[in-house]
Amino acid sequence: MLKVIFYTKEVCSLCDDAMALLHMLQHDYPFEIEERDIYTNDEWLERYQLLIPFVKINDITLDCEEVNIDSLEEAIKKYARE
Repeated sequence: MLKVIFYTKEVCSLCDDAMALLHMLQHDYPFEIEERDIYTNDEWLERYQLLIPFVKINDITLDCEEVNIDSLEEAIKKYARE
């Protein structure tokens, strides 16, 4: 099954919005969400601190400025049926 890796942190309204979009898309596409709190790993914190919410779907990455319903659906559709 397709795995969507979702980098986030507590108290992040943009992250909450992005997660809501992912949950909406789960109604149409089979995938699981692996949520990763950037404050639990120094490497994630350094890499994604200014980019969250950050989504990784296989070789596609979307940072906070790129995450929207269209970009998420396009990326998920590319891999969900494989």
